[in-house]
Amino acid sequence: MDVHQHFNGLKTAALFAAIIGLLLAVGGAISAATGSSIFIWVFALIGVGATAYGYWNSDKLAIRAMHAYPVTEAQAPAMHRIVRELSTAAGKPMPRLYISPTDAPNAFATGRNPANAAVCCTEGILRLLDERELRGVLGHELMHVYNRDILTSSVAAAVAGVISSVGQFLAFTSIFGGGDDEDSPNPLALIAMALLAPFAAMVIQFAISRTREYDADEDGARLTGDPLALASALRKLEHGTQRAPLPATPQLQNASHLMIANPFRAQDISRLFATHPPMAERIARLELAAHQQR
Repeated sequence: MDVHQHFNGLKTAALFAAIIGLLLAVGGAISAATGSSIFIWVFALIGVGATAYGYWNSDKLAIRAMHAYPVTEAQAPAMHRIVRELSTAAGKPMPRLYISPTDAPNAFATGRNPANAAVCCTEGILRLLDERELRGVLGHELMHVYNRDILTSSVAAAVAGVISSVGQFLAFTSIFGGGDDEDSPNPLALIAMALLAPFAAMVIQFAISRTREYDADEDGARLTGDPLALASALRKLEHGTQRAPLPATPQLQNASHLMIANPFRAQDISRLFATHPPMAERIARLELAAHQQR
């Protein structure tokens, strides 16, 4: 488990280095397009602000998007019991627990650190899974918290959103701005930067998100000691999310990378931009882990 935390630290550093590099590149392009360096500072401050906002509010944003409500032990005894047992086994504080009133079966964890974390299950997943499978899912979500994946992905999403907004501004500038000076930047080059920068930011964010799903599957299975329970849950979720998908609204799209299964219809999101690795590959890895335990 410590090995994965070490690798996650490297992935986090690489992710932020790449996204900050993109932000600076786009800022430089805007500066070249407008002839003023002030835009570099403006968008740098916006990037810092978005990062800080994502850091402090990552739990509230996802909970609000899913209209989730907090639950007591009397309201959700099985969920509380499982999370308490797993948190104690991991030697970590118990997160706050929420339930989202939707038939779409899914679960997610959110929060900037283990002491300020929340785990949410939908009503649909609580009906779909038995207690053993639910334990596998909650182990997966807790490992996202303990590996600090939530903070990284939430801040990355915020910064990537800033880059996308900057790219749109750059596209507008390249089309409607600029002069006839032969030293002016090539408008086509600026349009290419405007399109490629947010595209690259999304690819980086999603690629990191996919690898973290594999790690949370493996670490969560190690925490519960039952890889096949999570494999069984994922198999049910693969069909359940297609029968009862979430609407692909902007708010839910921003929270979808936190969820254990892709919450949208397959046609609503391409394979390239899927934040989750293929379910069949995740299940195969868990089944191999169970075979190796024998």
